[in-house]
Amino acid sequence: MISGVVPVAPTVFHRGGDLDLAGQRRVVDYVIDTGSSAMCLLANYSEQFSLTDAERLDVTTASLDQAAGRIPVVITTSHYSARVAAERSREAQDLGAAMVMLMPPFFGATLQVVPEAVRAYFHHVAEAIDIPIMLQDAPMSTTPMSVELMASLAREIPHLQYVKVETPQAADKLRALRAAAGDDLPGLYDGEEGVTLIPDLDAGARGTMTSCMVPDVMGQIVRDYLAGDREAANQAWEQVLPLVHFENRQCGLRAAKVLLHEGGIIGSPTTRAPFGDLGDVTRSALVALARRQDALILRWAS
Repeated sequence: MISGVVPVAPTVFHRGGDLDLAGQRRVVDYVIDTGSSAMCLLANYSEQFSLTDAERLDVTTASLDQAAGRIPVVITTSHYSARVAAERSREAQDLGAAMVMLMPPFFGATLQVVPEAVRAYFHHVAEAIDIPIMLQDAPMSTTPMSVELMASLAREIPHLQYVKVETPQAADKLRALRAAAGDDLPGLYDGEEGVTLIPDLDAGARGTMTSCMVPDVMGQIVRDYLAGDREAANQAWEQVLPLVHFENRQCGLRAAKVLLHEGGIIGSPTTRAPFGDLGDVTRSALVALARRQDALILRWAS
């Protein structure tokens, strides 16, 4: 089982919007050097919704080649279609992914899927692969995932071993999942950049999936907590929390790219349209916060 921090690698673009695979490879090296337990590709914070299938393959192959087995790689394979999700998951396994992560099927703000169809969806994906599955319970999805549904899926699908909860009141849901699923669902994770990390660890989480902004700090927090030093973990979390809150509330997925660029790891902080750049005031405030934290992301390349 993977414990600790599993940062989401952004998809790196040149200023014109084309893939920057050399920059993508540098991000992989940076993430590995932070001591992360694994890394995740093609998540929502990777702008997976802006990529073609060919680009998904290019990002995956370049990243896995650069990782070269030094770190497990999780690949997000979410899609509304069970068939497409299964095909993406099988491809990820064949390319060398250690795990796939999927949201429940949904589309837009109104199209959601009933529990029995969600159950059939995950069974269809599971039949295509042998590697572990992480279920992503995120507010972006309009398909609700109850504790009872997730626990039953874990009982029915042996390799559905992980869930990432990033909905409001995540600690309560994680605690309820731990009680309902027990050993059938050992890989409880939180998300939202670790903004509720300590309460979620108290509730039974074994790790966190954040951006790649401060994975070195988040990983140490989880290691300290799991080693029994909650006080050290809590102090470090409270110290970094202003930066994490600023990322979470003011910047979103652009924060990591801005700091990767500021630190000389990637050549451009570009996000694909219709995303725009951070405003100058917000960008300056983010960089200043990161400098006060002496963030590794700003000095790794020097």
